[in-house]
Amino acid sequence: MKQRLVVVGNGMAGMRTVEELLSAAPDKYDITVFGAEPYGNYNRIMLSSVLCGEKTIEDIVINDRQWYIDNGIKLYAGEGKTVVYIDRKNRDVYAQDGTVAGYDRLLIATGSKAVIPEVPGNDLAGVISFRDIVDVNKMLSYSRSHNKAVVLGGGLLGLEAANGLVLRGMAVTVIHNHEVLLNRQLDRPAAKMLQTELEQRGLKFKMGAKLKQLLGDENGHITAVNLADGSQLECDLFITAIGVRPNMELAQQAGIYCQRGIVVNDTLQSYDPCIYAVGECIQHRGATFGLVAPLFEQAKVCANHLSAHGAAEYVTLPTATKLKVTGINLFSVGDFQGDEHSESICFSDPALGIYKKLVIKADKLIGAVLYGDTAAGSWYQQLLEQGENISGIRDSLVFVDILPQLKQGDSLV
Repeated sequence: MKQRLVVVGNGMAGMRTVEELLSAAPDKYDITVFGAEPYGNYNRIMLSSVLCGEKTIEDIVINDRQWYIDNGIKLYAGEGKTVVYIDRKNRDVYAQDGTVAGYDRLLIATGSKAVIPEVPGNDLAGVISFRDIVDVNKMLSYSRSHNKAVVLGGGLLGLEAANGLVLRGMAVTVIHNHEVLLNRQLDRPAAKMLQTELEQRGLKFKMGAKLKQLLGDENGHITAVNLADGSQLECDLFITAIGVRPNMELAQQAGIYCQRGIVVNDTLQSYDPCIYAVGECIQHRGATFGLVAPLFEQAKVCANHLSAHGAAEYVTLPTATKLKVTGINLFSVGDFQGDEHSESICFSDPALGIYKKLVIKADKLIGAVLYGDTAAGSWYQQLLEQGENISGIRDSLVFVDILPQLKQGDSLV
């Protein structure tokens, strides 16, 4: 007799786990999935491509509703289908509309929610985040009827939103609380090149700026943004992109141990051995997650254990950064700032718009920032992850295009 697997969350991490499980043990479980959004599974990281017009919503669907039917998966998705209660004693989950499903194994993949700035006016109409299809449709609607947008946050998501809105014809200003764009991913020289290129595309920036207040009209709709330096920006649409927080309230209410996220071990198991968790809702060895690469690795490990093949352990590896803005090539991985015990090799050609920085410590590559020419990014990442000794090629490492013969597994020394 099949066991019952219930998945709470129809996003990328949960569904990748299901895909891996169907591949590893297709007949082990009767699977039920609950999702808050009224769709099949879609590629959330491609929402910026929809916003800028390169793709449609249909293009980014990973698994449509027919896929669930074809694989014998019961899907509860949309209004009223959000799970609001987990009964761990009887192993049941309850949705908002009263739908109940029993489980032998439960997978929580509730993702994360956008951080909303705690300033007056944050509840005005026209203040949105950039997390799902509803948000993108709102942004597209505003771009057809309004002119001025302000994006809070100069990180990956904020810049992708700003770029998309500029391409849709809006005047866009990005407010960033740091002097360096993508300050978690780039050093100052690379960030400056990025800012210059984005300014040439029409974006405006307020760097090192602190949000003070959002102002609205008599109808409760946003009209302006006040900054701490006394300046004011007119605003029809305000996008907040200053980070995310794990959605762990459901787990907390069920008495599952949480800190900054749902705490899981190396097999993605929570403190309740029947309950697993993956994705942006979890905390593993102190780390939380916001990029897709570690989510897919978690899915693989989790499916390995759910299928009772249980040998895999999840290990957090350095995640590479790429910006989904057509025509802009940047890449960073690892510790690109370094410390007093490391050294940096830099190459810069401003005329060609190329900048490379490699950080080396104890004859190993520990970080890299590439701008303009990112062809060698995956190779640098491989060197970093494998802890290769690079002393034999140190002098030519930054000119990797002259080392075309090196392949994975080749000796470096």
